[in-house]
Amino acid sequence: MKITKAVIPAAGLGTRILPATKAMPKEMYPIVDKPAIQYIVEEAVRSGITDILMIINRGKSIIEDHFDRNPELELALEKSLKTEILESIKPISSMANIYFLRQKETKGLGHAIKCARSFVGNEPFAVLYGDDIIISEKPVCLQLIEAYEKFGLGVVGAKEVPEKNIGKYGSLKLKHIENNHYMCTDMIEKPTPDKVISLFSIMGRCILPPEIFNILDITPPGVGNEIQLTDAMKVLSQRNGMIAVDFIGKRYDIGNKLEIVKAAVELALRHQEIGEDFKKYLLNELNI
Repeated sequence: MKITKAVIPAAGLGTRILPATKAMPKEMYPIVDKPAIQYIVEEAVRSGITDILMIINRGKSIIEDHFDRNPELELALEKSLKTEILESIKPISSMANIYFLRQKETKGLGHAIKCARSFVGNEPFAVLYGDDIIISEKPVCLQLIEAYEKFGLGVVGAKEVPEKNIGKYGSLKLKHIENNHYMCTDMIEKPTPDKVISLFSIMGRCILPPEIFNILDITPPGVGNEIQLTDAMKVLSQRNGMIAVDFIGKRYDIGNKLEIVKAAVELALRHQEIGEDFKKYLLNELNI
């Protein structure tokens, strides 16, 4: 079955980058000239996704506004003959069919995914974490979709992390299949040092079969007293196995101050309009 639906959980509070997120959702944090969430939506669209559900909560209606049309702004730009700017904002509202659902209580990522049940129906679907921008020539979401089409199993995007950081993520039990594909048969969320399985962890993207909802129904609260999606995927991996793709791409955690700055600098250097001037500025500032 062709995967055309995606869920983007975007209900987090952004506490790691306060005070910037006191009044502005972290997903709307500008990275050069686009909010972070737009990079994620563009990745989904480039992967063939046509329908996207964003799980948000109170105070995030600005995200809805961003993906809606703004006729007054469009008219003002048209009258001012600012055609290039106008053409850059028009497609935002028509990239995909984008829907929004409020998660009334932030009970964890697993709970957020449960909220998407009626949207997903009985279809496999993509999950793109709202915290993660991943820049790649071939969209990471598409890399995972192709793995799902090949193996017929749920898929997680995975990367190795430094040993000192594995306790902040999840740890995967993997067996190499071919190229950058692995069979995943177990996982644990935020392991203590004695429970680390490997240094491979899920990084912001997965493809899930609809049976994940039945598993989430009986998944008890885990780390942080929240319903963890990793705990449900653990059951899935132990039952049928999942595919882990050591994806090709550069990930930025937009819930992390240093990662936000790295994303801004590196994407600015590649930016068609300002890249060369910004590079000169950096070299001058660094006295290189």
